[in-house]
Amino acid sequence: MKIAAFGKVLLRVLVAVLIAAAAAAVWWSTRPKPVAVVVAIAETGRVENTVANTRAGSVSACRRAKLAPPLGGRIDKLAVREGDRVKPGQLLLELWNDDLTARERVAREQVLTTRSRVEEACLVADNAAREAARTRQLRDKGFVSEERVDRAESDAKARQAACESARTLVAEAQARVVASRADTARTVLRAPFAGIVAEVNGEIGEYLTPSPPGIPTLPAVDLIDDSCLYVSAPIDEVDAARLKIGLSARITLDAYRGRPFAGKLRRIAPYVLALEKQARTVEVEVEFDDPGAARHLLVGYSADVEIIIAAREDALRIPTSALMPGNRVLVLSSDGRLEERGVQIGLSNWEYTEVKSGLERGARVVTSLERAGVKAGSSAVEESKAATPAGQ
Repeated sequence: MKIAAFGKVLLRVLVAVLIAAAAAAVWWSTRPKPVAVVVAIAETGRVENTVANTRAGSVSACRRAKLAPPLGGRIDKLAVREGDRVKPGQLLLELWNDDLTARERVAREQVLTTRSRVEEACLVADNAAREAARTRQLRDKGFVSEERVDRAESDAKARQAACESARTLVAEAQARVVASRADTARTVLRAPFAGIVAEVNGEIGEYLTPSPPGIPTLPAVDLIDDSCLYVSAPIDEVDAARLKIGLSARITLDAYRGRPFAGKLRRIAPYVLALEKQARTVEVEVEFDDPGAARHLLVGYSADVEIIIAAREDALRIPTSALMPGNRVLVLSSDGRLEERGVQIGLSNWEYTEVKSGLERGARVVTSLERAGVKAGSSAVEESKAATPAGQ
């Protein structure tokens, strides 16, 4: 009897244990699983308040000239090619100008002829002046009449006038040479400054036509002074009032990812640019602090600028992506729960935000706020730990 009773009790205990184990298994399998979150550690570092461009800017040259001769004509000489470096005054292009150079030679010959005539006329004038002087001496001695003296003096004055007139003809002939030289120069295109030839439009034998007023045409030669480069970029009108000439800036280029260039704000446009269906912007120019480091850049590269309004070193900071509306953050506690905290913020940009109070150094703040289930009170685990197999 006692053995049978003991067996029944043991059976009941066994059934109860099995039921509890089954219930525990059901609860374990249906319990809410921790949410995998990405966290960042609140740490000290540099925080900046910056203003960035709204659309891509571009690298520009301080000097760029789209050159063409003022006269139309057939290209006779093409002294440069695209990519050539030129010096100031170097020949770039010359139109056919044989007729103009011939006129210039004629004008120079006319100067020589006129100078010979001047010499001849002035020698005659000097001789007439000496003759008039001798005639006066003879009159004083009574050998000639007063009438003869008058004729000699009048002839001397006439000869002197002819000499002066001939001299003015020399000046006139020299002016014709200058005018002919200027006409010839209008067919010759020279570099106004040192630089690199970006574009050449035309070939030898082709006819070059100058631009009519108000109708732009392709330049014969596009010359760029690449010794001085800057970035031009649009800034939203809301941020323009915070800008001042001389503020430090960072320049980034798509062609040189991961390599920022230091710069300074050198110009703020005195007007707002309003483009159709786009925000109103103010054009700014940022120059490179080290022109030598920028010399290899190509004019026209797309570029972005970050103008630093204010900065603070050794500030407690968190990624800006961790900040929720109302200046709140989610913190992953040591027991694996998400806690919501309000913080007081300071300087901020797209990357980091300064935390003045409400958060301690080393706190783990959640940056993956867009994931489902990420909210205060939820159980969570760092994504890297969630991906680690058990026992490792």
